[in-house]
Amino acid sequence: MVLFGQNPSQGTLLKASQFLLEELPIRLAHRIKELDQLPHNLSDMPSIQKVKNWYGQSFEELIAFPPIRLPPHIRQALMTPPPDYHQLPESIPNPSLVYTGDDYPALDLTGSLSKYTNGFNNNNNSNSNNNGNANTHHKMRIPMERRYYANTSGITWPPEIRDYNRRFTKSLETIKKRHDPTVTTVAQGVLEWKRSCKARNINLDVQHWLDRFYMSRIGIRFLIGQHIALNTLQPHPDYVGIICTRSNVHEIVHEAIENSRFVCEEHYAMFKGPPVQLICPRDLAFPYVPGHLSHIVFELLKNSLRAVVERFGPDKEDMFPPIKVIVVEGKEDITIKISDEGGGIPRSAIPLIWTYMYTTMEGQSLEQDFQASDFKAPMAGFGYGLPLSRLYARYFGGDLRLISMDGFGTDVYIHLNKLSSSREPLP
Repeated sequence: MVLFGQNPSQGTLLKASQFLLEELPIRLAHRIKELDQLPHNLSDMPSIQKVKNWYGQSFEELIAFPPIRLPPHIRQALMTPPPDYHQLPESIPNPSLVYTGDDYPALDLTGSLSKYTNGFNNNNNSNSNNNGNANTHHKMRIPMERRYYANTSGITWPPEIRDYNRRFTKSLETIKKRHDPTVTTVAQGVLEWKRSCKARNINLDVQHWLDRFYMSRIGIRFLIGQHIALNTLQPHPDYVGIICTRSNVHEIVHEAIENSRFVCEEHYAMFKGPPVQLICPRDLAFPYVPGHLSHIVFELLKNSLRAVVERFGPDKEDMFPPIKVIVVEGKEDITIKISDEGGGIPRSAIPLIWTYMYTTMEGQSLEQDFQASDFKAPMAGFGYGLPLSRLYARYFGGDLRLISMDGFGTDVYIHLNKLSSSREPLP
């Protein structure tokens, strides 16, 4: 992604548009098919139907997007690989996930979805062990042979290419905005299902589906966000789209600390929340998406702050033990450990903490017309913080692990793969 997006020309951006026009309908079609075949009548819930309609509308807009007609010499230039094509790095399997090599039979589908869901297996479930820290099992789609690199240097691009790129980017912005409230709307749909069948916790097959669905959504929004940024943002020496080639871990974590403490103080009406100690080299940097890392650290710190405040009481500001955030660089990973003294988690509850909708808070509800993105949604009390954060960590080859000492506190480890070589997990 970084090599492709550095100093992009209109021809490079056109190749990116062609890639997304081929790839996004496939991913959307898989999710539509799953949304239509969910277990336990979950597909019948009004909020799930709403999300399926969003995906269907976006799918139709992409496959109906008018193609561009190019002169023969431009078409030939776009098909010619660059001189340094052989130097492109090969990806390796995502180390945080275990892939199966099974070839699943294609579904017998009809209509426009069939060509985009060939080989899709609706029963591609993941498994976890008893401590909740197991890796998810995913089937990797066969990598596409066609590469989208082309020799685009020294070519005068006709104005219709610029216009095509602008119109396609505008269409992607509309799609991205439409899907902003997907996380909260699916959460509402699961709540509707739980109320209809009077279930306290969700079933394992629903949990596996949510993992696949949200992991896929992270990938879709990453691709769309990267393309929009390449087409709209001004060049920056440290950024390629939304990827920061020198993400400063100290700055990102420090900002997450300030934001989480502010939320904590506002929620509990305190003058000063629990202190947070940050131990991290100030010059530690690596290629990453800062928004993903900020979201992970913010969610975990929010949990730690809440645990400490509720253990000691919001009126005991002088007694709060510090929360420690330690960042260390290893050979493969950058690891962030967040340690609190918030009382810990009972051993019997450890397998449940990775379960969506598992919470001790009462009064779960969302406004019917709530419109917000993942990073603004009020997920506190919905049991989404830990499982979603683990998916964000795993998307780029990292992981999230938790060790708790009941009666004392909890340590959470964020592993970030710094090699930037792992293949995208495609559920």
